[in-house]
Amino acid sequence: MAVLARVVEHRALQYRRTFRASIFSSFLSPLLFLTAMGVGLGLYVDRSSNEALGGLSYLEFLAPGLLAASVMQAASFESTFPIMGGLVWSRIYHAMYASPIDARDIALGNLAWIALRLTMIAIVFTLVITALGAASSPLIVLAIPAAVLTGMAFAGPIAAFSATQRTPEKFAAIFRFGITPLFLFSGTFFPVENLPDAIEPLAWLSPLYHGVALTRGLALGTAVDQPIVMLIHVLVLSVITMAGAIAAVVMIRRRLVRG
Repeated sequence: MAVLARVVEHRALQYRRTFRASIFSSFLSPLLFLTAMGVGLGLYVDRSSNEALGGLSYLEFLAPGLLAASVMQAASFESTFPIMGGLVWSRIYHAMYASPIDARDIALGNLAWIALRLTMIAIVFTLVITALGAASSPLIVLAIPAAVLTGMAFAGPIAAFSATQRTPEKFAAIFRFGITPLFLFSGTFFPVENLPDAIEPLAWLSPLYHGVALTRGLALGTAVDQPIVMLIHVLVLSVITMAGAIAAVVMIRRRLVRG
């Protein structure tokens, strides 16, 4: 555990030198997006019938979904370039591997740091949601770990993929054909029930769909009315997260052994 903490410390020291560059993308951009879409566009949406939103204002509907989606985006970035960079560009993980630090510690240390970063983002976002009056239940506090779990369901698998890459070209495809479509069509901006019948089941396969449903249920207090459904969302995200962590350990170890 102490060895794993060294990897987290390394990532924290890196972040301390570069955090100013990430303030906009990690914190300000999602908050501005929430304000523009939830408050600005929401004024027009709320003037029409909001039966499709279950009687909610658009801000109340959007905010918890955007919490999960923003954390997913941050997790995806944190598990691409930093992972490949440490294995290819700086080779800092090879230097760690030459010390008593094992490949498992390197992989899990990186995932632990990503979870810490996501927690910071989720806390700030949740405070803004509460300040805007978009949270109607004290269970919004539990939306923070729910959002982090959503992000980690993406971080592990993507980190495993990043460990196989020597150039960053394929990362653009991940964001363009994976993260962006999920961001748009997993229930963040509108109910997935509004999708065509042939496409709606595909949304159910998305980890983000489960994360959005979970954070929204907690923020609105409806989670207590559907405990079994909420538990299913948690189990799906947990299984994907654990499988992704195992894959990340295997692929990072394989990369370090091969050099």
